[in-house]
Amino acid sequence: MTHKTTPAVPQAVLPESASCAPTAGRLVGIDLARGLAVLGMYSAHVGPDVAVGGPVGFLLESARGRSSALFAVLAGFSLVIITGRPQPRPGRAGRQAAARIVIRAVVLMALGYALTALDTQVDVILSFYGLLFLAVLPLYRSRAATLALIAAAGALALPQLLYAARKSIEDGDWSGAIIAHDPLAWISGTDGIVELLFTGAYPVLTWAPFVIAGMAVARLDLTRPGIRSRLARIGGALAVLGYGGSWLALRLVPHALTTIAAATNSGPASSAWWSDTVGEPEGGTPLAWLLVAAPHSQTTFSVLGNTGVALMVVAGCLTVADRMPRISRLAAPVSAVGMTALTAYVAHIVALWLLTEVWSVPAVEDESMSALPVLLAFIAAALLTASVWTRHFRRGPLEHLLHTVTLPARRLK
Repeated sequence: MTHKTTPAVPQAVLPESASCAPTAGRLVGIDLARGLAVLGMYSAHVGPDVAVGGPVGFLLESARGRSSALFAVLAGFSLVIITGRPQPRPGRAGRQAAARIVIRAVVLMALGYALTALDTQVDVILSFYGLLFLAVLPLYRSRAATLALIAAAGALALPQLLYAARKSIEDGDWSGAIIAHDPLAWISGTDGIVELLFTGAYPVLTWAPFVIAGMAVARLDLTRPGIRSRLARIGGALAVLGYGGSWLALRLVPHALTTIAAATNSGPASSAWWSDTVGEPEGGTPLAWLLVAAPHSQTTFSVLGNTGVALMVVAGCLTVADRMPRISRLAAPVSAVGMTALTAYVAHIVALWLLTEVWSVPAVEDESMSALPVLLAFIAAALLTASVWTRHFRRGPLEHLLHTVTLPARRLK
């Protein structure tokens, strides 16, 4: 079974006060959004293939790729919580917060490479997250408007830069020289910094705008009247601009659809504005690929569209948590999963490794509808375990471990 990654944002990036059980001071809506993203990740890794069609196929297709973008946006939100929200922490407290993020980033990179070594066919995102946190950390004192402008500029420019870098790598051998002398590549057994920046499934160049957009949202006063509806409208506009713009461009630019179809030799190119069933280019990426908005295509259209969906989900979850107490109580298990997202993420990859590599359970490798019970079992286990755990403990097991290893940051003067 080919597992498309929809990784979880580590709850471990939350500060001590935000890692507790839900309280009046906690943004429960953010936990709910993070929990939904975890379930979307599960559907990508153990659920049926989207080709099964029908309502199930549509839900699976909607979650894949967009869940990972939601996680990245929430990662930026969590980074701002650590460094101070709504205003950044000054002086020593700010330096300590920044040091905690650096420590967490290093630990997440190491944990990501350890999970990658299990060879579960899941493109583990934790190592990419680690570098993302380090890359955007200098922006933690910026205002919401500044962060939004940087995210927008990044969405417009960075995918083109990534395309040029990848074409250069395809046509030359400079990346091989870097990999050969990269200590990170030696230690991890991967392509190291080249993979994290350019060639990996979640290149920092095109995933940074998601994180920065989340930082911008965290800088807002989400209790202000109308702010959530405004956030939802902005998200809707971005989704239309991204997916709608791609749909239009693919049909207006001469030979775009036929070029993409010839390059991918996979699903129908007409779905490239929305779905990753279009596949990946083989033997070189054509310029027309920049018109695609498929979730993992690393294009401007995809970044805009996926960011828009993420903002709408965040706005919706914040509204449910604030104004719909009955629905919020019913969704409490999902919020509990969001509170323990790092543990849930690591646990599901270890479970996949045990089921596929150690015990060779056939149902887990199945991409037909027979995989649906496996997906439901994963979801039920996550909901039950997280609900029980958060009733008794302030943090998930790995969240607590990561909190502990960052304690030395408090000694920083």
